[in-house]
Amino acid sequence: MAKYTTVDEIVLGLPKDEQVIVKKLRSLVLDTLPKAEEKLSYGAPFYARHKMICFIWSPSLTWGIQTKPGKHANKGVSLGFCQGYLIANKDGVLLKENRKQVYSMYFKKLSDIDEQQIRALLFEADLIDQTFSNKKTKT
Repeated sequence: MAKYTTVDEIVLGLPKDEQVIVKKLRSLVLDTLPKAEEKLSYGAPFYARHKMICFIWSPSLTWGIQTKPGKHANKGVSLGFCQGYLIANKDGVLLKENRKQVYSMYFKKLSDIDEQQIRALLFEADLIDQTFSNKKTKT
């Protein structure tokens, strides 16, 4: 995959099946987190305000110098939560996968996306992110 400089370029460069899912997730994130900044990090769209909140990772994206899709390629498009370990995750939809902090959920097709559930997780992630702002002002 070519080196991209914008999120739009990345999305347009994805295979159509992944592109549809990424576009939907991106729309949900931008709608739900209007104050978050969208930026490229590690070659994928990340969303941050006070700290990194979440990211969208497509199986077609490579990591660093890696030239083949990552180990999660067969799981689908990932919506990762950078402070996932702090999210309640009562339904168990966020997967820890041997990580301490980042938790993810995967989507193989558009119909896998539960908008209400994702919005609830994004709202919670935003509330968690706001606590980092409060910590900065207390010093």
